[in-house]
Amino acid sequence: MSESKATRLEREVTDGGAEVAILTFANAPLNLFDQAMFDSLVGDIAELAARPPRAVLLRAEGKVVSGGVDVHVFDGLSVEQGAELWRTLFAQIIHPLEALPCPVVFAAHGLTLTAAFEIALACDIILAAPKARFGLVETVVGLTPSMGGPQRLAERAGSGRAREFVMTGDLYDAATMADWGVVNAVHEDVDTAARQLTHRLAQGPTRAHAATKQIVAAWRSGGVAHADSVTPQVSGVLFDTEDLRGAVRSFLEVGPGKATYTGR
Repeated sequence: MSESKATRLEREVTDGGAEVAILTFANAPLNLFDQAMFDSLVGDIAELAARPPRAVLLRAEGKVVSGGVDVHVFDGLSVEQGAELWRTLFAQIIHPLEALPCPVVFAAHGLTLTAAFEIALACDIILAAPKARFGLVETVVGLTPSMGGPQRLAERAGSGRAREFVMTGDLYDAATMADWGVVNAVHEDVDTAARQLTHRLAQGPTRAHAATKQIVAAWRSGGVAHADSVTPQVSGVLFDTEDLRGAVRSFLEVGPGKATYTGR
């Protein structure tokens, strides 16, 4: 386990023996994304990339997921410094998070603003509590969300919704986000539901989940034709995994749904 002031990274093992990582925003009282929070998160994601578990859960402790970014981070930046800030955050948080070779779940139990929501949009599945609210409110400081929020929101909800969401700076509830297809599901006890889902995904065919992420990433960058072009190779290598060979034998011998997976 790695601990710091602003985030907490823990690893646990499911009943089936699969390793799960739980990354918690722990920057009381508002989980603001100040420099310490960014630095802590960068370190945790680097550790996950270096030693990936079989599933990851991102969550937060406290009354809110995050009250947003500490505006001191932006104060006095030059054009070059501002551009470098975003390049760094893409390179060290958003892109490596998306590239993790396992399912990544985000649990939103309350207010989820700016950087926290952009990080959620970089995860595979977003679960929310009914009282959760979401916003990209950078317009209050004359900025646009620049950690990938607009484009990832457009991917999930459509470009018109993304422009509305960002330009108004309004807050949107979990039910609306679910209706738009941004939030995958709403649960009264979102923390428990997210932990259960993360454990379930961790016990699945991890290499196949990673392949799914690669194919979807290819579609995101180049459309259906590009995804089609990479699928034979990405999927083909699965035939050399213990999980596929074992699951095929299990299916033939005892029927579907009985296989166990090791992630190899």
